[in-house]
Amino acid sequence: MKHLLYEITHSTEYQYLGTVSVSHHLLRLAPRQSSRQRCLSHELVIDPLPAVISSHSDYFGNESHFITVETPHHELIITSRSEVAVQPSFVPDASETPSWESVRAWCRSDRSGHVLEAHEFTYASPLVPTGAEFGRYAFESFIAGRPILEAVLDLTRRIHTDFKFDPTATTVTTPVAEVFRQRRGVCQDFAQFQLACLRSLGLPARYVSGYLETDPPPGQTKLRGVDASHAWVSFFCPGMGWIDVDPTNNCITSLRHLTIGWGRDYADVCPVRGVLMGGQNQLLKVSVDVVAQGPVPLDAEE
Repeated sequence: MKHLLYEITHSTEYQYLGTVSVSHHLLRLAPRQSSRQRCLSHELVIDPLPAVISSHSDYFGNESHFITVETPHHELIITSRSEVAVQPSFVPDASETPSWESVRAWCRSDRSGHVLEAHEFTYASPLVPTGAEFGRYAFESFIAGRPILEAVLDLTRRIHTDFKFDPTATTVTTPVAEVFRQRRGVCQDFAQFQLACLRSLGLPARYVSGYLETDPPPGQTKLRGVDASHAWVSFFCPGMGWIDVDPTNNCITSLRHLTIGWGRDYADVCPVRGVLMGGQNQLLKVSVDVVAQGPVPLDAEE
């Protein structure tokens, strides 16, 4: 079966005002393996060289790396390079999906297999609250008896229409309630707001972190390092599994969406998180390149 091959380079550079004597970092930069996505290779290049580097799968099955840098340093550069092959996801006919009320009832009563796992994503999380105000916004889309995919796509469309993309309006710590009030933000904000809406109705939904291949403006060459991390939402439909939607771009995810990991909210899949001794103020620079290499006959390579 043909897959579309991508090369991904994600560079994170920290510059510190003072000397950092020791730093510990948790990295979630390795692309996720799934039925639609295969991570063919992944490597980390870190300068200064860590004294300790280890890997493990976290609670949600995301590959994570822990590093310790013991060499005194004024800057730290973490470069992640990956090759990922993706194929289209199965997308059911929206009108043939079960009603959203039946999905909610099913996820509340069934305690077996994947449904039990999905039930965990019906609750509030540290960055995604639930509440009546989110439920009221969602109810305009979730009318009685409506097929769940129809309702989710309508909610996705409304968020895309009602909220303005504004990278200056929020930070990674801006509460979802504030995003709702000002109706501005970035992909992380829109994803977490949609999660709050779905979970407030008792529906299982998780936060997905990854990348989105972008195109340059018409007539221009794509510049290096101008891509970025992206976030979207995945909701659960019994019998069909998880279906991904992107409220920032008002779409079901496509071949251009490349998954790093998933969790309850951004805090579960933050790409780089660290603790330092020394260093004082820091300057952060991130660059991402997502480059399509063309189709690849993956099964023939195995």
